[in-house]
Amino acid sequence: MTALPALRTRGAAVGAAYAAQGLGYATIVTALPTIKDRVDIGDDAVSMLLLATCLAAALGSVLADVIAVRAGSRLALASGLAAQAVGLLFVSFTASLPVLIVAIALYGVGLGAVDASSNMQGSLLQRHHERPVFGRLYAGYTGAAIVATGVTAAVLATGAPAGLTLVIAAVAQIAIAGWGLRAFDPTRAAHEVDDSAASRPSLPRRAIWAVGAIVFAAFVVDSAVASWSTIYLTDGLRADPGVTPLGYGAYLVAMLAARLGTDPLVRRIGRMRLGIAAVVVAVAGAVLVAAAPFVPAAILGFAAMGVASGALVPIAFSRAGELLPERSDEVIARVNLFNYAGAVAGAVALGLIAAGPSLGPAFLVPAVILAALSPLLRTLRRH
Repeated sequence: MTALPALRTRGAAVGAAYAAQGLGYATIVTALPTIKDRVDIGDDAVSMLLLATCLAAALGSVLADVIAVRAGSRLALASGLAAQAVGLLFVSFTASLPVLIVAIALYGVGLGAVDASSNMQGSLLQRHHERPVFGRLYAGYTGAAIVATGVTAAVLATGAPAGLTLVIAAVAQIAIAGWGLRAFDPTRAAHEVDDSAASRPSLPRRAIWAVGAIVFAAFVVDSAVASWSTIYLTDGLRADPGVTPLGYGAYLVAMLAARLGTDPLVRRIGRMRLGIAAVVVAVAGAVLVAAAPFVPAAILGFAAMGVASGALVPIAFSRAGELLPERSDEVIARVNLFNYAGAVAGAVALGLIAAGPSLGPAFLVPAVILAALSPLLRTLRRH
């Protein structure tokens, strides 16, 4: 049994890794307009860079699986944080499009590796604690992302270069990677490299697809609101410029609140009931956005949609780590791939369906996906 002080140190290091991930992602997203001007590229090129980041992240998730099998998720997580940091440093100063593409690809690989391996470490941490921990880990991610947006806004308001925030995020990631090499859990939860396929327990593929589908639906919601809420308030509802960021801001606040409440609610009512409640609230929010073309209603609806991604992602990865504990690293790496499919689908689908005022009803798309996949929520129940 791990000693309590060591377990606390391990928990702090894993929580810091989640926060570093949220800090880095929010920093690079909020710095995109400045990067776009510096490299002199258009919106289409930015969209392609974002798509490339998702594809590179999927590759990073696979890479985390390979490293975890050979050396454990501790090395996978430290390596992913280091890769992100190097990518962020190059993005922070380059004015060359080829260099930017390489830097974004490297950042994306690190992003995917950290997404997968931080959840691997979270699963090991939960196993030692014997109680839910994913809610507070993801709350750290969301809280750091909110802080990063505020820091970027403050830096830009002072006239300082936006690249400064990227450097700060990179330094934080390097520091946590170095700490993590000592503090992350060294346990391997994967098959032995030299064993035969016949001798190892089979991966629970049906359960992986079921839990992965829940992750997919959550990230469709997340990407749809992140990509289109501000555009809808601006172009569709003609909201004042000072009001337009409030849709996504309300979404983030609701997501943070849901994640802070996830662990105690899981202990009280269980993952399945919490998942059902989150889906009902989010679907109601999407219907409100679609049916009531008014700014206050839209902001309230986006906030309600934040409950789904706020609760579903941590409880899905919590369940993924239990499907086959002796191979949980491999299970989580596969479930994590559904993250990027959902992110791409949410960002693309609404733009293909509608624009301007008609964009409101397009938010029913993530609601339909959530409702259609709701029977899979029974997979969240621990047997």
